[in-house]
Amino acid sequence: MNALETYFQQIGISRADQETILVDIKPKSFQKGDYFLQEGQTTQQIGFVLTGVFQYFFNHDGDEITTYIASENSFVVSLGCFLKQVPAKENIRALTDAKVLIISKAQFDALRAQSESFRQFYVELLESQIVCIDDSRFDLITLTAEERYQKLLAEEPHLLQKVPQQYLASILGVTPRHLSRIRKNSR
Repeated sequence: MNALETYFQQIGISRADQETILVDIKPKSFQKGDYFLQEGQTTQQIGFVLTGVFQYFFNHDGDEITTYIASENSFVVSLGCFLKQVPAKENIRALTDAKVLIISKAQFDALRAQSESFRQFYVELLESQIVCIDDSRFDLITLTAEERYQKLLAEEPHLLQKVPQQYLASILGVTPRHLSRIRKNSR
């Protein structure tokens, strides 16, 4: 659990609070292609990705539209589904073999009620998700496909090696063929 402990230390959760939080967390392995969550399901878990990559996507007219990629040292969850206990609008699938630390909804709610530092973590998690969504929306509206690719290259270059081009193209809002041209022209 070293990566999660490091994450909690970085956001200021005390060692004593970490021990309370970490006591009931369970490791879970996913094989490439396994679903963390499928559209229409309600989830009872949030995960911290130790290794691996997860694709968030929905199906639209027979096409998979990738909306987000979660990788090492990040959380994997359909936040609205988890918090509101409503059916998921999206799918979350492992693109690689993965190891995740799982916190159940019951544990999450109990920690939120008991621990001030966990509540602070919760607020920071929500804030980071809101900022991420806001940034993505802004980028799709204001940046060209080439600029979105350059931003991805600068901010998350590891995804270029771990995520198939068709999913990266979907995130960027272009076809795989257009992404190939962008990559060729940016060399």
